Amino acid sequence: MYHVLNRSVGRRTIFGTDGDYRAFEKVLTEAQKRTPMPLLAYSLMPNHWHFVVRPVGDGDLSRFMAWLTTTHTSRWHKSHNTVGSGHLYQGRFKSFPVQDDAYFITVCRYVEGNPLRAGLVRQAQDWPYGSLWHLIHPPGDHEGQLPQLSAWPLPRPADWAGFVNTPLNALETETLNRCARRGCPFGDSDWVDRIAATLGLQRTLRPVGRPRK
Repeated sequence: MYHVLNRSVGRRTIFGTDGDYRAFEKVLTEAQKRTPMPLLAYSLMPNHWHFVVRPVGDGDLSRFMAWLTTTHTSRWHKSHNTVGSGHLYQGRFKSFPVQDDAYFITVCRYVEGNPLRAGLVRQAQDWPYGSLWHLIHPPGDHEGQLPQLSAWPLPRPADWAGFVNTPLNALETETLNRCARRGCPFGDSDWVDRIAATLGLQRTLRPVGRPRK
């Protein structure tokens, strides 16, 4: 499984209205139909977004994200009358592998808790542009235009919304931020070493900076 994120150029606001958010969810839904991509959690923020996904085949993640970001960029510029004005996203998406146990739960809490940490809502479940909202609320008029959420690989903890609203501890937050920056796997040490070797990610585990002489 992977935590995937991307940000806008210069952190410009790309989701400024309900229509902006719904248009992206529609593109996300279309992307799932083109390249089946199990989506376990997501959160859309004013200038970036987070997904937790579980790619099925080799290359699926790159194909899925390439079509998603290219299509969203094209449609966004067209709807905002800014065609030809340049890039919308900073670049290629960032991602890191996640171990499918308690670490997965932590990542989902991190993703769905983003609006709360940003001060956009008083409770995480009040943010209407993410998986936690759709878990609690019926789709209503947006049915058929919302991303398909997949079953989790382990049971969801009781009172999940309350769990998401409980802040992560400092070590969890620091580790996840580092994983997002460097693309290093998130899990226990043995799993991290093994998956880094399998995926060729050993460089993401090395200390940043020049080696000592």
